[in-house]
Amino acid sequence: MKLPLALVLLAPAALAADKAAVNAPLPLSLKRAVAIALAPEGSAKVQLSTEAEKQAETRSAEARAALLPDLSAAFSEQNMTRNLAAVGIQLQLPVLGIQFPTFVGPFSVMDARVSANQSVFDFSSIRRYQAAKVGISASKSDLNGAEEQVASQVARAYLAAIKADADVETARANIGLSEALQKQAENLKTAGTGTGIEITRARVQLANDRQRLLVAENAQRAARLQLLRAMNLRLDTELVLTDRLAYTPVDAVTLEGAQAQALKERPDYKAQQDRESTARLSYSATKVERLPSVSAFGDYGASGTGFDSSLPTRTIGISVRVPIFDGGRRDARRAESASQYRSEKVKTTDLKEQIELDVRLALDALHSAEDEVTVAKEGLDLAQNELTQARRRNEAGVAIALEVTDAQTRLERALDNQTAALYNYNLARIDLAQAMGAVRRMVQ
Repeated sequence: MKLPLALVLLAPAALAADKAAVNAPLPLSLKRAVAIALAPEGSAKVQLSTEAEKQAETRSAEARAALLPDLSAAFSEQNMTRNLAAVGIQLQLPVLGIQFPTFVGPFSVMDARVSANQSVFDFSSIRRYQAAKVGISASKSDLNGAEEQVASQVARAYLAAIKADADVETARANIGLSEALQKQAENLKTAGTGTGIEITRARVQLANDRQRLLVAENAQRAARLQLLRAMNLRLDTELVLTDRLAYTPVDAVTLEGAQAQALKERPDYKAQQDRESTARLSYSATKVERLPSVSAFGDYGASGTGFDSSLPTRTIGISVRVPIFDGGRRDARRAESASQYRSEKVKTTDLKEQIELDVRLALDALHSAEDEVTVAKEGLDLAQNELTQARRRNEAGVAIALEVTDAQTRLERALDNQTAALYNYNLARIDLAQAMGAVRRMVQ
């Protein structure tokens, strides 16, 4: 079957449009970047934590199985022969002239049976099930902690990327300014009020600015690759970052309030508390292994030489198990679990103190960064005014071009200071949010 000519002509255009759609730049805000990283197919760390949570759930189901009935069914049919003498059975009644055979068979045996076992009292199994349930809570906190870490990593990578964009924009603006100053020096030279050395200085400055642009563009590419890797996207994806470096005030928070919120919200602290509880319950389960355990058992079925000749049979009973001596294995397990419990308690205390330190450092860094932003803005305003006055003085012939070049250098430094101050401020915001366990909430 032949395709219409119009479809044949339109097919390449459709393919090109699809390819362009696939290769189209991806508009990306910080919120969207974190959402992509936290998606089910996003960061490997989140995927691994999700699988760890599922494994904890299966371990809990396995521990619960020890408390539930154990049902099984079996059917067997055998055809056999037996040498009775081999098992010590030799029946002879020579007085009566009766000689019993020592070899019997073949004969058939059939048995169909349902069996059940139920733990009635086993305190150790109950404690292990409780510990496994707490383990699920710990794994969920670990998942939240992994999401917090990934969100922080992506936020830092995004911040580095927009800083690199700002550095590129600053470098291009400096080139434009250097070109304008070079043009001004050439015009003054043509008018007879300038010198050749002033043109040379302008060209040197322009060459330096172009070099800085190359360095900034290379850093920009590297920062975007790091961002793509943090989001687990293809490294050839083209990005268009929609956010810019800016000053966003943070709600006032006291040190005590921040520490209290951190201890309440930090998922790693919650996970550690759950691990301590798990260790405590495991230790308790090991201690009560010395207690007796009670279980019930029973079976019901039919047995005989065949279905027609089978008769119903049953067994019911209660079993009591009392541990007496196992060579010291129980005592060794108890000592080990006690040591593990003490270790988890030490880890909990250490993490609490580390959280308090993290909050203090983050608040100090935030306050310092706020001061940096203020000073950098003042320095930038002064540098811009200095350059404007220097250019006017040079045009009026009351200042040499070196004064303009010096003013331009100070302006470039002021622009770099402002970019660095805004970057440090936003980085301090991320640090404080991470210390308080609120990175995901911050980026929303």
